Amino acid sequence: MQKRKLGKSGLEIAPLVLGGNVFGWTADKDASFAVLDAFVGAGFDAVDTADVYSRWAPGHQGGESETVLGEWMKARRSRGKITLITKVGSEMPAGKGLKAAYIQQACEASLKRLQVETIDLYFSHFPDKDTPIDETLEAHQRLIEQGKVRAVGGSNYDAAGLKQALDAAGGSKARYTVLQPHYNLLVRDQYEGALEDLCAKEGLGVIPYFALASGFLTGKYRTEADLKKSARGGRMKELLSGRGPKLLAAMDGVAAKHTTSQGGATLAQVALAWLMARPSVTAPIASATTAAQLKELTPAAELKLSADDLKSLDV
Repeated sequence: MQKRKLGKSGLEIAPLVLGGNVFGWTADKDASFAVLDAFVGAGFDAVDTADVYSRWAPGHQGGESETVLGEWMKARRSRGKITLITKVGSEMPAGKGLKAAYIQQACEASLKRLQVETIDLYFSHFPDKDTPIDETLEAHQRLIEQGKVRAVGGSNYDAAGLKQALDAAGGSKARYTVLQPHYNLLVRDQYEGALEDLCAKEGLGVIPYFALASGFLTGKYRTEADLKKSARGGRMKELLSGRGPKLLAAMDGVAAKHTTSQGGATLAQVALAWLMARPSVTAPIASATTAAQLKELTPAAELKLSADDLKSLDV
């Protein structure tokens, strides 16, 4: 598997990141272990989680995903096989935000749940308007100096916020070397333009989330009858008009022209391959709740879209 440099972080990863938001939630421990085994077995290595996953689920407190991932790494003795990514800042029982003391405390808690000594990439999950960026970056730098974190990044930053953070870096303040934005074939305006230009200019690695638009880009939802297929279906209704159907039709056309080691290309593979083909993107993040789901996603790394393919998807 050909690795890609993750910006100037010093890390290199395969071109698909496994999203850990489902671990301990819609994928129980056994299912999560099976997905992780299949992911590493297919030659991939970067796993993304966050301390807050899956606090939103009834009866959960947050930390469930990190706990399952930590148990898997211990059981499989696989810490050295993955690039470990997690985040700080979302509301947890112990606090929230990006103040220095809380970042230190939250990192210690994540390390304990993950059962590791070092996190490879630690993200500020959301900007914190109540905390000066200098304080946040100084806290991240201390974690790097303590050997608890290798590199840091920003998630959900806009162009202005990211530029402020990059301008503040240096000396006692760490530099964000990776961005995690909301970006996919359907939702392009939050990243393309000033934010993408800044990432390219400054050499940041980029690992977008919602790469499959919560499942819409798999082609699962095409009519109102399809909305009953999952709990997410209700949120898809507005996508059945406007660009949504036109985009799915274009993706159908591209998928029909390609094959992978598993047979005909799928829409999910096309959506991921499109992101992988963007010059500024290092690797998209995608989740799977079963090993079978994951098996459909991984051939995206084989799919090489032509200039005509990319043009036809620009709808």
